[in-house]
Amino acid sequence: MALENKLGITDSAELAREEEKISKKKAMELFENGLLDKLEAGKFSALKAIHKYLFEDIYEFAGELRAVNISKGSFRFAPLMYLEAALQNIDKMPQATFDEIVEKYVEMNIAHPFREGNGRSARIWLDLILKTEIGQVVDWSKVDKDDYLLAMERSPIKDIEIKHLLKNALTSEVDSREVYMKGIDHSYYYEGYTTFKTTDLC
Repeated sequence: MALENKLGITDSAELAREEEKISKKKAMELFENGLLDKLEAGKFSALKAIHKYLFEDIYEFAGELRAVNISKGSFRFAPLMYLEAALQNIDKMPQATFDEIVEKYVEMNIAHPFREGNGRSARIWLDLILKTEIGQVVDWSKVDKDDYLLAMERSPIKDIEIKHLLKNALTSEVDSREVYMKGIDHSYYYEGYTTFKTTDLC
């Protein structure tokens, strides 16, 4: 079953194709129109704006906190009742160094504030923080998919692996359209693993 959407699509595979096409175009617009540079790097408000822009033509819940509990395998993301408090704490986390930025990224992944599209939005959010604070971004084409997924699964307990992977893929080409596009393309490559179990609360 496909998520309820503005496109009226009921087939999940068809929805995934349309979602990719539309949100890729919107992600490129974010870069080209300078909207990203107007956001407050590291704040949930920035992530919310990114998510809304990417998915507002597809889902009614674009930019809105999820109303379901989400788990993947045996791991449960932040319970709904603690989600807002978790996001407030993430807002307050330091982000002056590479290590602090990745720690903040890991916490946002645990929070998983949206019903769908968390990974794509959060990777753009991460690069915005890196660009703002240390003048670098991740070249996602240099990050192996399987290594990344394993590192992210382990990151709530041990974040040294994800830090190592991302640090080795840093580039100073922060204004490169090509590097940004690689990030957009690879975001779908990394999203492919996502299978969530949900419990509707509304």
